[in-house]
Amino acid sequence: MIKIFLSIAILFISLHANEVNIYTHRHYPSDKILFKKFTQKTGIKINVVQANSDQIMKRLEEEGKYSPADLLLTVDVGRLYLAKEKDLFQPIKSKFLEEVIPLNLRDKEGYWFGVTKRARVLVYNLDTVNPKSLSTYEALTNKDYKGAILTQTSTNIYNQSLLASFIAHYGEEKAKAWAKGVSENFARKPTGGDRDQMRALAAGVAKIAIVNTYYVGQLMNSKNFSDKAVTERIGIFFPNQGENERGTHINISGIGVTKYAKNRDNAIKFIEFLCSPEAQKIFSEVNYEYPVNKNVAPSKLLESWGSFKEDSIQLYKLGENNAKAVKIFNEVGWK
Repeated sequence: MIKIFLSIAILFISLHANEVNIYTHRHYPSDKILFKKFTQKTGIKINVVQANSDQIMKRLEEEGKYSPADLLLTVDVGRLYLAKEKDLFQPIKSKFLEEVIPLNLRDKEGYWFGVTKRARVLVYNLDTVNPKSLSTYEALTNKDYKGAILTQTSTNIYNQSLLASFIAHYGEEKAKAWAKGVSENFARKPTGGDRDQMRALAAGVAKIAIVNTYYVGQLMNSKNFSDKAVTERIGIFFPNQGENERGTHINISGIGVTKYAKNRDNAIKFIEFLCSPEAQKIFSEVNYEYPVNKNVAPSKLLESWGSFKEDSIQLYKLGENNAKAVKIFNEVGWK
């Protein structure tokens, strides 16, 4: 297998003198638009290898110093933290990135940077839930929600990071109590992705689902009539908005320069491009993700959902507590 990787590496390196090679877990139309625009603006050719996060990470490890990859682009800070722990990144310095990206959305040593934000929110069935009855993530353990909650499995990195945020804020004991309480209120055994939770919610399977905001946008703008119809039956609620509450949990898609990048300067240029106002608007308008650039406003669709207070926790803490979150999920039986 490593021989195949090496042969591909040689092919990559020989393709173009002015290039940048990206390993990515993302699979969105917004990214294809941005790859094309970057090449048009800079003349730098982009070569892309796309696979799931585990495959990409394993590939980087096996290729080592022979890897053609200059950049790793993936979703969720848990994966970025793991890539740094596995020594797959190198630190970079960029005055622009440090100025426009808040510190909690990037590695303090420059190993990785957020390029988009997504909030993990509550969506609710408009026919069965009064949004005034909703408040916090913590309230989801109430017996009133018995048989009312939908979400993904405990193997889902988004749920792992949400639980990791509880550990970081409140400690393992309270995090475990929360995970146990929520799992006891499931409407069904966790199955499917975030869009599947919303489809089931609209069909009356449950009252509340925990999902990422950009999936709501994807359903709203789907070419599938039935998916668009789903969004007419659900509402969006941003939890933990009280004065003394932590704010809604957010996570990122992020990127880092690989340890053995052959095109380091081009890689830095690409990260800076992704965080430019032009690129941030495309992420927001095409894939319904929130900008990480603090000087860029969200798209009109995202603004229509209302402003909200974000949890300002340093995101590396989510990766730091991921293993504990997985352990707790297993202990409480969150499948």
